[in-house]
Amino acid sequence: MAPEGVIDIFAAAGLAKPDISILSEEFLAEVRGMPQRNLAVELLAKLLQGELATRRRKNVVQARSFAEMLEQTIRRYQNRAIEAAQVIEELIGLAREMREAHARGRALRLSEDELAFYDALETNDSAVKVLGDETLRTIAQELVKTVRANVTIDWTLRENVRAQLRVLVKRILRRYGYPPDKQEKATATVLEQAALLSAEWAAV
Repeated sequence: MAPEGVIDIFAAAGLAKPDISILSEEFLAEVRGMPQRNLAVELLAKLLQGELATRRRKNVVQARSFAEMLEQTIRRYQNRAIEAAQVIEELIGLAREMREAHARGRALRLSEDELAFYDALETNDSAVKVLGDETLRTIAQELVKTVRANVTIDWTLRENVRAQLRVLVKRILRRYGYPPDKQEKATATVLEQAALLSAEWAAV
């Protein structure tokens, strides 16, 4: 079989291309009502993968978490463990969670960069939660300032800079009473997040 060009999945579904940066309730309701269930699944999966690609450039923890959820749902569907109607509901639920995660920064009074470091602190862990939002917010804000002041475009290639940054991050965590047994993992995630954003910061 020879391909006959690229199929526009939105046109095939009879839908206008939406702004997928935030998946609106109106659009999700339109997809839910589509008679072609398999096409609706494919459309939602495509949109969510596009949203994940955007998040991977900004928030490593959010992107990883949502990618795992999307992969599990699609795998169960492909293995016929769930029907198309159920997978559509799960994907719509995932889209809503992504939208809510996007709005969390405003609720926490954090910038997009600060929210990414806030998420890197494993804020869902019960031992970390006891610090409270105010302390975790302060840690995230201080991490952004410290990391931003100490990275250059090539910092990930320089062991001495990485080591110095690791020390600075751990010092901040200790100062605010971050659980000692969680510090190593949090530091690694913070540095991973820093590597993601540092090129953008250097360009600015």
